[in-house]
Amino acid sequence: MKLRTIGCVELSSIGMGMQTADEMVKAANVELVMARTTCPGRYLIVVTGDTGAVTSSVQTGLHLGADMVVDSFVIPNVHESVIPAMNGTAIHDRINALGIIETYTAASCVLAADAAAKAGEVSLLDLRLSAGLGGKAFVVMTGEVSAVQSSVDAGAANVTDGGPVVSKIVIPSPSEDLKRQLL
Repeated sequence: MKLRTIGCVELSSIGMGMQTADEMVKAANVELVMARTTCPGRYLIVVTGDTGAVTSSVQTGLHLGADMVVDSFVIPNVHESVIPAMNGTAIHDRINALGIIETYTAASCVLAADAAAKAGEVSLLDLRLSAGLGGKAFVVMTGEVSAVQSSVDAGAANVTDGGPVVSKIVIPSPSEDLKRQLL
């Protein structure tokens, strides 16, 4: 499945999250990419479809979720490397400099990952969304130092108010031990 536009609603209630996911899919011609629990007791919904349908679906989710919405987004033309990194299927064989962006919400981390991938010649290695992370999320990327630095800066700058940046790190020359842990 080639995704063009994705939208997300992250809620602080699991039950409301399930109901919201159901209503989002019924409200517009979208496909449910992800609907699952995350830490700490949140629910993450990601849909795809054409931009108008995704926008309408997310608006339905925001209306229904109301004060239980933690964060949300709509990304038209999502970078092709975001979903494989999110699903743990990104392929990489070499690690150069490392860049890490850590955020307080899953939704804001996806926004950061998309902006980072679009900003420079980097490969997204991993995009972890709140599972076992106390609600935080992070993205790890690799490339030449200058590309990683510009991508980390661009990704961090694109984070929404819903999930501020916890940290943004560039490791110019990671140790072989660390590289082995990431491959």
